[in-house]
Amino acid sequence: MTSDQITVRNATLEDLPILLNFEQGIITAERPFDVTIKEDPVSYYDLERMIKDEDSCVVVAEMEGKVVSSGYAISKRARHYLDHEFYAYLGFMYTDPGFRGKGINALIVDELKKWSKEKGFKEIRLTVYNDNLPAIKAYEKVGFKKHIIEMRLE
Repeated sequence: MTSDQITVRNATLEDLPILLNFEQGIITAERPFDVTIKEDPVSYYDLERMIKDEDSCVVVAEMEGKVVSSGYAISKRARHYLDHEFYAYLGFMYTDPGFRGKGINALIVDELKKWSKEKGFKEIRLTVYNDNLPAIKAYEKVGFKKHIIEMRLE
């Protein structure tokens, strides 16, 4: 598979059923890393609102007419002491298990980086569980660096 066989485009409301399945895939994958996630049913995102919102960018990767990957970028207000007022926050990164390891996530991130640059963001961030080594490796491969570790105490 080559990148010319994959199309990255803005998500539409017609994509919502598959995107809702992707969301559940993300939740299932993250449960082992986070004991604080509520019992099912649980949802992370308001995908319909995000698809319609001009201040967010939800994209999908498609291969032979099948949506195989997703991601989003949204605007977030930075902490008052940082050197930027807003930044682009990336999330909803999911690739169908049968299509992983083929660089599709990098295409999604590239598209979200383009959107972020067009919107004037100088900073792009995302969060990933510390023990999610495959995700960390994928994000480092596209240029992200570890920045801060959030810790918790019950």
